[in-house]
Amino acid sequence: MDDDAEIIAEFLVESHENLDQLDRDLVALEQDPGSRDLLSSIFRTIHTIKGTSGFLALGRLEQLTHVGENLLSKLRDGEMLLTRELTGTLLVMVDAVRALLAVIEETGGDADTTVDIVSVMDALTAAMEAPAEPAQAPASAAPAQVAAPVAPIEPAVLTEPAQSDAPAVPVQPTAPANETPDDEPRRGVADSSVRVDVDLLDDLVQLVGELVLTRNQILQRTEGREDVELLRAAQRLDLVASELQEGIMATRMQPIGQVWSKMPRIVRDLANQLGREVDLDMQGHDTELDRSLLEALRDPLTHLVRNALDHGIQTPAERIAQGKPAKGNLHLKASHESGQVVVEISDDGRGIDPVKIAEAAVRRGVITHEAAARMDPREIVNLVFHAGFSTAEAVTNVSGRGVGMDVVRTNIERIGGTVDITTRKGEGTTVRVRIPLTLAIIPALIVAQADERYAIPQANLVELVKIEGEALTRDIEHLAGAPVLRLRGHLLPLVSLGVVLGEEQAQSDALTVIVVQADDIRFGLCVDDVHDTQEIVVKPIGRQLKSLGMYAGATIMGDGRVSLILDVPGLARDRNLTAVPTAVVATQTATDDTTALLVMEISSGRRAAVPIVEVSRLEEFDAAQVEPSGLEEVVQYRDGILPLIRLASTIGLPETPGEPSRLNVVVHEFGDPASPHRVGIVIDRVLDVVETTVTRSDVGRRPGVFGSAVVQERVTDLVDLSAVINRIGVGA
Repeated sequence: MDDDAEIIAEFLVESHENLDQLDRDLVALEQDPGSRDLLSSIFRTIHTIKGTSGFLALGRLEQLTHVGENLLSKLRDGEMLLTRELTGTLLVMVDAVRALLAVIEETGGDADTTVDIVSVMDALTAAMEAPAEPAQAPASAAPAQVAAPVAPIEPAVLTEPAQSDAPAVPVQPTAPANETPDDEPRRGVADSSVRVDVDLLDDLVQLVGELVLTRNQILQRTEGREDVELLRAAQRLDLVASELQEGIMATRMQPIGQVWSKMPRIVRDLANQLGREVDLDMQGHDTELDRSLLEALRDPLTHLVRNALDHGIQTPAERIAQGKPAKGNLHLKASHESGQVVVEISDDGRGIDPVKIAEAAVRRGVITHEAAARMDPREIVNLVFHAGFSTAEAVTNVSGRGVGMDVVRTNIERIGGTVDITTRKGEGTTVRVRIPLTLAIIPALIVAQADERYAIPQANLVELVKIEGEALTRDIEHLAGAPVLRLRGHLLPLVSLGVVLGEEQAQSDALTVIVVQADDIRFGLCVDDVHDTQEIVVKPIGRQLKSLGMYAGATIMGDGRVSLILDVPGLARDRNLTAVPTAVVATQTATDDTTALLVMEISSGRRAAVPIVEVSRLEEFDAAQVEPSGLEEVVQYRDGILPLIRLASTIGLPETPGEPSRLNVVVHEFGDPASPHRVGIVIDRVLDVVETTVTRSDVGRRPGVFGSAVVQERVTDLVDLSAVINRIGVGA
């Protein structure tokens, strides 16, 4: 639905509701002609419809309501007194308005002349022009005492004018032109929606959250049971609870256009105030997110837009002197990406000068000269998020007090989001905000440390790595006393969750590393154990833990125990981790002639491998989540549909007998990196990630398989994912 159609739909819903109230008010006014409250209410309703119809270029509706408004104005000003005949005339007008609304809903406009408004306007005009006694007083304003003759009232919709002496003939709305008696009754726009109190929606979300928790408990308690009926009932509960959760969450989703609708006015006023000329371009109005997040995003977005005009876009004279057009560009864009909403605020202004930022930071005592000398430009630019930091020379009512960007980041992170700045001096700045779709129920990975379990939001997960044996000494090094993992030619900082929690560092013959990312900071979180992924209900943490920035909330697990939700950006801050450009950490092993492979088991113990760079993610799905779509198997995944490919049968091997309750899936992305296609490769299980020199043999070469190689002393098929995808034809 485009913007105009959406506005018209909202207009129709509101107008139908107002007309229903108008019917009741007119009938009540007939009984109490002196009620100014009722008259004022009726007048406002017709005035609103007239004004909006004029805005939407609905000329005939505007003409009709304008004449009706004139009559109501005379009644409101006491120039006329409402009689039974006048009430009938006004009700005919209301019915004619209702008929026009039906035509607008059917055709998108009111040009269809099957609704005759001329006779209705004539009746209204005749009623106004007829001699009438002014109202004396409400107490004496009984209709019977008013002798003013009123022209006979014609029906409102007159494709064939009917004669009737009755003063108030009920008007039948005109049927849409293409409707036939045999057509199925069609539900109108006013009947297709209901207004629901926000508090009621919040209560429903809370109840669904409790239902999800109960479902998780039941699923956990039915694991390993042999009662088939109980298992079926649990699976059915799982399915229904998931669908109910999606439905309820959908009712809270609202387009970001509600926030952006105020931006043109803000930009216009601020540009005039600051002497700027700005072209505002907005994309992605329909991008939806939870209403609570939308409200939380409103102020940070407004501040970022104000910052772009005040600090980014130059005055016309400055821009012309720099060879730029006098009018600057401000671009707002919203989109869905990997289960998150990404909002970008870009300008083509002066950009951020790291030198000036560093000078201001030193001058204000934020950092020392020595610290500034050690920081790279990106770290320096991020100082704008420091509380109290400002480069403004003077404090104005727009900026300069240093309370802005730190509040923006704090508010964004409070709703589980991140904010990132990309800038180039003299060319402009882009602020990129990432926020989750909803905060109420999120997918998370459950991990264990000591005897406690913790949840990590799936949005922060990159991959899981198991290091054991010789790899512990080969791949883990220490730089300046801090452990790092050499992972596919890059150094990854390691953070032990146990150490963060105050435990003693213990030696182990294996290390489980969860690679997580927040903003542009990626690090490995070492934990004792990894459980499964679950949809968790986010609960606020108590006051006692609010000062600990590494927790984002709490949730209740299936066994009734409370688990804390880890805040990945908070952990990074707690450990003083900073972003390190990939190019800087590339090590010499990148030049080695080795390939990192994901080794998998398929077809009852056969081995297959794919380059790890072709693996986007590893996922697990319940078998019950698999749905048919045509001849394909699919699952719902990250607000989209993920087609599945059974790898064994696709490359000419028999599938492993039996259907597992959970599917191991390798997610592969291909195509345009900005909007990639995804497919899920179904395997039996992941065996290992190895980095080895691959000597390929043509033995075993066939469609979907390059050939084979000896990997970990076992013959392994080397899978050609492109051929596998082309062979099935999914995602094309």
